[in-house]
Amino acid sequence: MNFLLKRTINVLWSVIFVVLMQGCLEPFEVTFEDFESALVVEATITNELVQQQVFLSRTYEFEEEGPTPESNASVRVQGGGSSYTFVESSPGVYVSQQAFAAQANTAYQLQIQTQDGRTYSSEETILPAQTQIDEVRAERITTDLGEDGIGIFVDSFDPTRTSENYRYTYEETYRVVAPFWTPRGLEVVPAAEATVPCEVRAIFDDSSLETGYASDSSNTIIQTSTKDLEEDRVSNFMVRFISRNNYIISHRYSILIKQFVQSNAAFTFYETLNEFSGNESFFSETQPGFLEGNISSDLSSSEKVLGYFDVASVTEQRIFFNYEDFYPADDVRAFAIPCQVSAPVLSRGVPPVCVLSNLVKNDLVRFVDNNGGNGDNEGPFFTVPTLCGDLTGFADPNPPDFWTEE
Repeated sequence: MNFLLKRTINVLWSVIFVVLMQGCLEPFEVTFEDFESALVVEATITNELVQQQVFLSRTYEFEEEGPTPESNASVRVQGGGSSYTFVESSPGVYVSQQAFAAQANTAYQLQIQTQDGRTYSSEETILPAQTQIDEVRAERITTDLGEDGIGIFVDSFDPTRTSENYRYTYEETYRVVAPFWTPRGLEVVPAAEATVPCEVRAIFDDSSLETGYASDSSNTIIQTSTKDLEEDRVSNFMVRFISRNNYIISHRYSILIKQFVQSNAAFTFYETLNEFSGNESFFSETQPGFLEGNISSDLSSSEKVLGYFDVASVTEQRIFFNYEDFYPADDVRAFAIPCQVSAPVLSRGVPPVCVLSNLVKNDLVRFVDNNGGNGDNEGPFFTVPTLCGDLTGFADPNPPDFWTEE
């Protein structure tokens, strides 16, 4: 699901709450009896020749777990004498039936009809000029708070000064290595074969996954503007900071940066949305009111619609780097979870309660080594939490098509 939809949904219940309260916040009740469900729209079409996407959902109340996808809607984009129909690929996610790219000097409009017959339209929007990314680079930095890590920086320049408003997203992919992987495992000895209660034995088992690949996408609004600068130049703008203690850079890491050139109206909308979602926005003395987008109901001017239809030009650039490019190769590297080695006992108490075998049955531990010492409060094997020795279900065993080494 698109990053902005997630971000928007997380704050939209608060937007509706502000609209309803119309004043300063008092200590609030958890349940809002006058809650008004509003359509949430997130749609950005670009100059990329792809199947474009539109996300529809409904705002949700504070006590609810999350947004409700808006299903069974009719969605289309009109522009340049063409009509592009979108079909629902998963709940609330609508994908254009054909790939298309937004064209310069062409006005586009989003049109929606929900399953209850209500119709909505966006204002007509024109594609801004495109600006290439000059460079994406990674640098080791120390933040103002003293945290060591890697900053991902972007440079771009528009000599025509027709861009000015930039929004960024990223997709990061990284290689993960299980720090305690071995080609051995543990199994519970059948009762008929056991020589001691709750017996467990080590076996050959190379079915576990040692090395895999995982990906994440940005989930925040990242923007900058050059309006107040002497030239339309984005210089040394940090899109991403990754702490040295974040396991995603412990081996090899790649990031794809996308740069969107936006209209003034789109930039202002996302900037305001970002302010709305701040920690103190809704608990300050000055309430921001309803966030107006460029989508409205065709039937009722009083109906609230949340979201924005954006037409943006986009360019992208990918980089790779290894942990050793910035840090000593023999460092102890971070992992996704703590990997504390322990030696669970076979059993405890009278009658005996099986300890290690229950951990093995529930796939909670992986074999590390034999425990030669086997003290009073230790079992015969050293173990770690399963993820520390097996990435199955956590990472993909196959690298993505774009992946390169060194």
